[in-house]
Amino acid sequence: MAKLKRLILVVTIMVLALTTYVIVVNINAVNMTNRQKITKAFYPAIMWFTNMVGAQKATASNIDIKPNTSIYNLTMVANDGIPFNFNNLTGKKILIVNTASDCGYTGQLDELEKLYQQYKNQVEIIAFPANDFKQQEKGTNKDIAAFCKKNYGVTFPIMSKSVVINTAAQNAIFKWLSTPNQNGWNSKAPTWNFCKYLVNQQGQLTHFFESAISPLSPEVVNAITNK
Repeated sequence: MAKLKRLILVVTIMVLALTTYVIVVNINAVNMTNRQKITKAFYPAIMWFTNMVGAQKATASNIDIKPNTSIYNLTMVANDGIPFNFNNLTGKKILIVNTASDCGYTGQLDELEKLYQQYKNQVEIIAFPANDFKQQEKGTNKDIAAFCKKNYGVTFPIMSKSVVINTAAQNAIFKWLSTPNQNGWNSKAPTWNFCKYLVNQQGQLTHFFESAISPLSPEVVNAITNK
């Protein structure tokens, strides 16, 4: 009985400690669900675990092959309903990321914003919200914009919610990113939320990074800063 009481006490203390941690981390949260608060609080632990087990650490790169069709010919619709012409990004690197608000990797929004603030003169970061993986992006475009800006301070462009996986409904940008006949070499579509594709100043797809690779990792930063 004494051992059981001690166990209950330890578990109670742990629960209280974890609850307090989640509350403190989300002290400035705005309209976040409990799931979103928990994933934000435990994002560092999620990244540590996935790195330990080597999950979703794949990368791919090719700096030599030119695309068969130009990404600059494509136009998408931004989160606010205004057309977003990729031709305006000529001469600048582009980091394209499929995002979701309820994912264990949603904390990468904060890292993407830090990356953007540090290297915005070299790279444009563009978020593509998608509900393709476990329905982790159920909100409207307005909900998504408010969530990203109020809880993670996002200032980089956010596109309208769309499909990023290989289906008939896949949006034109991700079709280009995952079709060798268009981008020149890569066939890999997103395997989960927060996959990252880097396009260089000449419009060539040069890198693919899986979800578990942090936007602030040396791999991503070096790919952006290397000429």
